[in-house]
Order: sequence, then C-alpha cells, then structure tokens
Amino acid sequence: MAKSVAFGVVHLGIAFAVGYALTGSVAMAGAITLVEPIANTIAHYFFDKGWESPRFKAWRARAASEVARVAAVDHQRVAADVARGG
Repeated sequence: MAKSVAFGVVHLGIAFAVGYALTGSVAMAGAITLVEPIANTIAHYFFDKGWESPRFKAWRARAASEVARVAAVDHQRVAADVARGG
C-alpha cells in the first residue's frame, strides 16, 4: 500500500510539473493535476469493462494466435536462410 501511495504522489507531481511546463500557470497546472486522475479513473473503469467483454477476449485470442503464426513463419524463413548459408 505504501508503494501505491508513493507512486500516487509521484504521479501528481509529474502531472503538476507537466501542466506548469505547458501552461506556465500554477492555477492551470493545479487544475490539470486534479482533473487528470479523475479522467484516468473513469477511462480505466470503461477499459476494464471492455477488456473483460467476451467480444474483446475473442479478439485478443485471435490476435495472439496471429502473432504466434507470424512468428512461426518468420522463424521458418530465417531457418531456411541459414540452411542455405545466407
């Protein structure tokens, strides 16, 4: 828990620093520092809902299968090149 709290403080510090660097305004940087975590929390909620949906799980499985297929084809191509001495 302490690590999470510490990271939260670091996150807020970075948000404030970036906000100040972009705007030059302490007030705007403070507003960004408060609004950004709220927006991220809401986005994360919907991201998690989507991630766990059956449709997205099926898409992830198809994508992983395709990545494995492409990796196998690439491996075979490299092995053939090595066998030919190339």
